Amino acid sequence: MPSDAPGYLDVHAHFVTDSYVRQARAAGHELPDGVPAWPTWSAAAHLELMDRCGIGTSMLSVSSPGVHFGDDTAARRLAREVNEAGAETVRDHPGRFGLFASLPLPDVDGALAEIAHAYDALHADGVVLETNTHGTYLGDPGLEPVWAELDRRGAVVFLHPTSPVCWERSALGRPRPMIEFVFDTARTVTDLLMAGTLDRHRDLTVIVPHCGGALPVLADRIDGFMRMFMPEGTEAPGAVEQLGRLYYDLAGPALPRQLPALMNLVGTDRLLYGSDHCWTPAAGVEAHVAGLDAAEAPDGATSWRALTTANARRILPRTAL
Repeated sequence: MPSDAPGYLDVHAHFVTDSYVRQARAAGHELPDGVPAWPTWSAAAHLELMDRCGIGTSMLSVSSPGVHFGDDTAARRLAREVNEAGAETVRDHPGRFGLFASLPLPDVDGALAEIAHAYDALHADGVVLETNTHGTYLGDPGLEPVWAELDRRGAVVFLHPTSPVCWERSALGRPRPMIEFVFDTARTVTDLLMAGTLDRHRDLTVIVPHCGGALPVLADRIDGFMRMFMPEGTEAPGAVEQLGRLYYDLAGPALPRQLPALMNLVGTDRLLYGSDHCWTPAAGVEAHVAGLDAAEAPDGATSWRALTTANARRILPRTAL
């Protein structure tokens, strides 16, 4: 990596706290999404990895299974707790971390209160939304007040997959991040498209993870069905046009196949770097960065590093200060 190369801006980075893991385990998430063990995390270890990989700033968020384990009051309390912890890490390491705050969905009143606290008190950079919470997907009409408030604030919304409610049958006993996550991403984005949510709220900046999951290969199929089956009286641009307005991180095995498929759907100005650490181990992050740094960059860009970092700074302007 050249000494003058920009540091990656990682939009897909996670943290956990001991308290969060204890509460998730108590709620039945001993093996989260079928993964063999919970990761450990510390800001110091994360910073060491970032320095080895040339990552300048990481936007921290809580991954699946999120913060709502069935009780609204407990979910509000846990969302506040992890958001305060994340904000403290940001304050302790200026310029190295940012925060996508968790919301206690599907509790709408709790989510609205936490949006206000996250932005007005903690100065969060955006929010993270799980693809579903107990089967409530993001296009659900009941969530409209949340989308309206996020739109009013011009929010950055980072989507993150979680297990579908049918995982006991559909996952076939295998870890859900392998394929269930990529399909649940496609499911919730399709729900947003069919509900007209993305078209109504155009001041949002929405980041879709893992190179769009299954969306690049399903986009034309979704587009055709939208034109046939949108509710009567609903007018919205087609799926392909709306998908082209979203942003996509490159977490996961982007090369050699998934990233080219995504680039057939969206312009390179919509691509962002993501590590998925701490759920992706350090060795996996290092290999992923090495692969991107070695790959030829598109559209005359000097590198994937320069391209994705410039794109991220455009939508996260505080990181450019």
